[in-house]
Amino acid sequence: MIKKLVSVVIGLSLAGNALAQTNSVSEYDRALAAGYKAQFTCSGLWNGNKSPEDIAADELTGIYPKIADIVPTLDADIDQTERQVRVKYSDDMPPRIVIWNRTSGCTAMPIGFGGLKTGAPIKERTFRDDRPWPMGDLIPAIRASKEVAQARKAASAAFDGESFGTNSKTSAVLIIKDSQVIAEQYKPGHDLHTAQRTWSVAKSMAGTIIGHSVHQGMVEVSSRVQIPQWKKFGDPRAFLTIDNLLRMSSGLTSDTAGNRTDAIYMGGASVSQRVTAWPLLHRPGTKFRYANNDTLLAVLAVQAAHRDRKNKLGNYMPEVHDFDPFRFFQKLGMTRTYVETDWQDNYILSSQVWTTARDLGRMGMLYLNNGMWDGKRLLPENWREYVSTPSGPQPTGRNFGYGAQFWLMNQSDGIPKDTFAAFGNRGQYLVIIPSMDIAIVRRGYDTRETRFDIEAFTRAVVKAMGK
Repeated sequence: MIKKLVSVVIGLSLAGNALAQTNSVSEYDRALAAGYKAQFTCSGLWNGNKSPEDIAADELTGIYPKIADIVPTLDADIDQTERQVRVKYSDDMPPRIVIWNRTSGCTAMPIGFGGLKTGAPIKERTFRDDRPWPMGDLIPAIRASKEVAQARKAASAAFDGESFGTNSKTSAVLIIKDSQVIAEQYKPGHDLHTAQRTWSVAKSMAGTIIGHSVHQGMVEVSSRVQIPQWKKFGDPRAFLTIDNLLRMSSGLTSDTAGNRTDAIYMGGASVSQRVTAWPLLHRPGTKFRYANNDTLLAVLAVQAAHRDRKNKLGNYMPEVHDFDPFRFFQKLGMTRTYVETDWQDNYILSSQVWTTARDLGRMGMLYLNNGMWDGKRLLPENWREYVSTPSGPQPTGRNFGYGAQFWLMNQSDGIPKDTFAAFGNRGQYLVIIPSMDIAIVRRGYDTRETRFDIEAFTRAVVKAMGK
């Protein structure tokens, strides 16, 4: 959608990594800082339903040291009519521009993009708040019990900045038991409709949507990835499987391990341009290395599989759809979840998703129901087992194992062994305990110095529920 509009705009279209090579580091850092501020301002306003003041206090603090001192010096120009944010950072370059749409949220345009004004009316999303939970937000009263009281006490303690991490900054807690919301609390200024960035919880969301694609017969996890850039004769990366990528065992190298993908997240570079360039360092399936690129490549491959199948069978099988997170999450009642894309329509499902605590709770319920929703199967029958089972190389130096896009809490004392979870930067957590029919959501704005102890919190909830 965005890429079609770009073609009619006269302007520069320098990619982020190209600018990094031709200009000074400090100038590129300013471009990244401007992109960061534009992206979070746009997403916070129109995905998150937040005020500029809350965005400044929550999203624009605790950020990467490399750009932390630059961001406050840059001004955000907010265009409510066009739903765009522009942040000027240079005298001889256009501002960084981020554009909102109702389906996938905010899209960062590449460094040097000259601007766009459509004048078209902005279409809003349709919400279903007046329906009963879980498809809507009407929640029946819960019968009082000792367990419920204890769970609510634990939830409240998560906000004191002491019980589960000194100076930790909790913004939301939601506890679901037997499909019912039994505890829910928000920090001042937030409510059930306030969305936050998921950070790496998005990886587990990616794994879930890919599971839906597997259920639809679009792809198999044992399939070799179909990445166009890797199809040349002799490219060993063509032997990678989707399973290798989902388990963080691709063997690929990258600029940094972990959750840093600056050129995409802040620089406006495209996923297909950036993540396909890294070479193999280890034989696939032999080394665990947690990296955004593996998730982004898995999504890229599944997107391509959908496209190929639709091209081949679309006339005969109209039910064959594109890879469509918006459509999938709508089926779950996750109407305030925005899966953002780059300007070439590639989903940034390693981190760039905005959602509410209740929407994350709905995804947790999908796993508690073993892939069933409203009487329909959305995930393969064995998908919960697949994502929560360690296979191949495992992370070292941590108390958590790894399945397929989910962390495993099977080594944590006082927590059931079947517990698995989605973890994200700044304290984003979705914990799923099938044996107790419990899902726990904790959102926050933590920093490296103010971490939240999700193990201790999960243990407290488990104890409160009588196990």
